[in-house]
Amino acid sequence: MNDPQDPYDPYAAQQQLIGYDAYGRPVYGQVTAQPVQPVPPPYEQQYAPYPQYPQYPQYEQPYPEPQPPDPYPGPPDHPQWIPHQAAPRQQPPAQAPVPAPVPEPRREAPAESAAGATDAPGGRDYRTEQFAFIDQPDEDSQDVIDWLAFTESRTERREEARRRGRNRVVALVVVLALSAVGGLGYLWYTGGLPFLDGPGQKKGAAAAAGAQKRDMIVVHLRNTKHGGSSTALLVDNVTTGQGATVLIPNTLGVPKQDGTATSLGKAVEEGGLGTRESLDTVLGTRIGGTWRLDTPFLERLVELVGGIEVDTDAAVPADEQAKTPAVAQGSGQSLTGAMAVAYATYRGRGEPEAKQLERTGRVLYAVLRKIPGDPGAAATTVESMGQILDPGLDAKNLGGLLSRIGEHAKVAAYRTEVLTVKPDGGLTDEAGRKVVKEVLGGSFTAAQPGAAPRVGLKDATGDEKAQVAAKAALLNGGYGFVDGGRADRTAAATRITYQDQAQRDRAVDVAKTLGLPETAVQKAESPVNADVVVVLGKDYKPS
Repeated sequence: MNDPQDPYDPYAAQQQLIGYDAYGRPVYGQVTAQPVQPVPPPYEQQYAPYPQYPQYPQYEQPYPEPQPPDPYPGPPDHPQWIPHQAAPRQQPPAQAPVPAPVPEPRREAPAESAAGATDAPGGRDYRTEQFAFIDQPDEDSQDVIDWLAFTESRTERREEARRRGRNRVVALVVVLALSAVGGLGYLWYTGGLPFLDGPGQKKGAAAAAGAQKRDMIVVHLRNTKHGGSSTALLVDNVTTGQGATVLIPNTLGVPKQDGTATSLGKAVEEGGLGTRESLDTVLGTRIGGTWRLDTPFLERLVELVGGIEVDTDAAVPADEQAKTPAVAQGSGQSLTGAMAVAYATYRGRGEPEAKQLERTGRVLYAVLRKIPGDPGAAATTVESMGQILDPGLDAKNLGGLLSRIGEHAKVAAYRTEVLTVKPDGGLTDEAGRKVVKEVLGGSFTAAQPGAAPRVGLKDATGDEKAQVAAKAALLNGGYGFVDGGRADRTAAATRITYQDQAQRDRAVDVAKTLGLPETAVQKAESPVNADVVVVLGKDYKPS
């Protein structure tokens, strides 16, 4: 028997273990020296040291008979080295060279015993710790991955929710801060903060005093069938972007060109010359023009705009003689041109004039809502009426004003007011405050340049002769006369008032004209819209 580990064997250095035969016996042969690949160190920290097994003597085994070469040789069978397996011992070479073993057919792995050893051919004994196993994916690994992904996504959602919550809180704080600053700024601007006067306070006071831009015309609706007229002011407040219709009763007292007093209705019937200037004197306004609208032209205008819808407050019976159709009572009544004229001029038996004026205002409001918003188209509509207009108010100017006022009416930025008048023709205090100042912006500073100073006269003597004498004295003195009517009760002393300090000297001159002392002059709110107002008392003695 040859010892493969014999150090004196001349072939020992040339032969090495190259494999095992079918019976598990070692096979030696000559191999070319190859560089030794470094073997990773064993995982000593993870596995216990391999147990030492006793060495058994090697017996000489007969070599298998040589086999004819395979015509289709496969790849050489090199030993498979496993990191966990100890390096094989060097065996001495055999007496004769051994041919390369025939590749063995693929067979199933040997079964492992319960003790952990593997039964292999030839009785060799192997254990599981001598082999390295590839890690197989655990069936629970996917569940673990899904759980980690779910946990991570839930954490991200929580972080995103916290981030959104912080952003909302910051945005809310910013909005509240801006609102507070804006509110304080508005209060400061309007003078709402104590001890602080804002720049808007003076502007608001000026606007309340009538410092707003207004364009207005006077409309005289003349009834050509039954006689009579109705007067209204159409107002376009350019500053506030609002429109208005102010209905004026025919009983309003207005001065004539010669200084004598008359009523508005009579002035219109007499031709209306100077009526616009008379209204300016009484109301303290600046009327831009006069539109004489006879009823046939109103009928034509309603037909041109395609009819109107009016909420009628009364039923108008038909008039066969005048060929006037009936008008039903109710909301949203569709009116033709003839029906619109019948309703606008209707005044029931025993009704006050204000009722008929309100119906005129409703028709005018409905017409304005149908006027084209384009100034050119509105001018064409006015020209199509075939009406002869005031030279100072041609179709272009009238159409432009009607289109602007109509736009206010379409968006409900519109109001209709009736000017209340006392039986003697004077304005009531409510009319002076609510309508003249707020809607018309009338004031004594609005008098036409170069016009005579306006003096309002209110009789508190109860003596008609005293009032006539005072009126004559003022007209002879070159003053414009504004009839203030009669006071509600008599007064013992005469008062001459002015509102603007610049009018004080004029008020003193009025006192001298009436033969009254300067002590009768004082600064106060005027009950009549004029530069200077005289409330005539019993102490006045005509000269």
